[in-house]
Amino acid sequence: MGVAPLTDEQLQEVVSALQEANGNKTEAARYLGLSPTTFRDRVKVAAKRGFLGTKPVLPGFAISKTTTVRDEDGNTVREFIQQRPENGGPFNLPDGHSIKGVSAYLDAGGNVIQQWVKTRADDSSSILIEAAKAAFESYEGTRAPTAPPERTSDALLSVYPVADAHHGLLAWKPETGENYDLEISANRLFTCMSDLISQSPPSREALILNLGDYFHNNDRTNATPASKNQLDVDGRYFKVVQTGVELFCRLIDLALQKHEIVTVRNLPGNHDPDASIILTIALGAFYRNEPRVVVEQDPSELFFRLFGKTLIGACHGHKMKPERMAMTMATMRAEDWGKAKYRWFLFGHIHHETAKEVGDVRCESFQTLAGRDAYHTGSGYVAGQSISSITLHEERGEIGRHRVNLPSIEAP
Repeated sequence: MGVAPLTDEQLQEVVSALQEANGNKTEAARYLGLSPTTFRDRVKVAAKRGFLGTKPVLPGFAISKTTTVRDEDGNTVREFIQQRPENGGPFNLPDGHSIKGVSAYLDAGGNVIQQWVKTRADDSSSILIEAAKAAFESYEGTRAPTAPPERTSDALLSVYPVADAHHGLLAWKPETGENYDLEISANRLFTCMSDLISQSPPSREALILNLGDYFHNNDRTNATPASKNQLDVDGRYFKVVQTGVELFCRLIDLALQKHEIVTVRNLPGNHDPDASIILTIALGAFYRNEPRVVVEQDPSELFFRLFGKTLIGACHGHKMKPERMAMTMATMRAEDWGKAKYRWFLFGHIHHETAKEVGDVRCESFQTLAGRDAYHTGSGYVAGQSISSITLHEERGEIGRHRVNLPSIEAP
């Protein structure tokens, strides 16, 4: 950033050209191939550095003012030279910061005289990375290849939508009607997923489809990235990420006990657009030596998959309505659209279970297991709490589904 300061060699070249031209600046500029304006600006800088007849200037300083006292005959009696730190070179961004805005005032030579730089702390990425590493070290799950189950069906795919877990949300029962924190979040999702997987048929492949907002907060500002709504969060951000990554590893290991292949796709939500990326990278690194786990490293906000005669689409749901979902599927996956007999689009965000047919596309949203925060409780938002699995047949489309309702496993 910024304009590099003129070197002593460049300034000496200007002075020498001026001397050769007997002080004619226009001729000297023409000789160096510079515009008259640029040449005059460089002469001014040369004067400040002492190249035009003053005593040597201290390193890193420039002449700001000279005063000469002469006798009656015009001879120099005393000379006073004021020096100040030279306007300095390129701006260096402080470690751990990102630039929010910059204003700079430059001198004639392109050097910074004054500079106003607005920065903000930008250490979320490092926190996420360190938290993911800590999760790996503390979790005693799969680190090496494991044996697959003895019998699975190649013709089946089990889809496990994980909608709006909001891991990290803090709720207080007197205020919201139920408590919710990191421990409750982890216990709920793990217990319900364990029950759900035990009910599901032994499909060869399981698709764990994180529909977004897995994390309640995207960074340690504890506010939604776009609207800046303040969030009620349990614990430090490091702890939220660490426990969230470990929890997802436990879910994958559960699925590995029932299915030969486990495919994972994390979609960004409006609460966790950046944290979801780190989750994907972390899981990919953790299971890099496990060929039975496929963590899709796709940063897109949309997911598409053709399984047999079923075309699956998914997104978080905060940017489009069902009509747009169906149109997007038809447009972006035209070839797969033609091959499919069944078309299904999944989304979350609204925390409600809905199903709407747009043409022959079933656009379906899912409930969440997360507790309600104070804001949504005070606004009268209520919804059921459950998690589901859906079984697809390669020829016949959906052939069954299972549900685990929260009250069935929650203590009274």
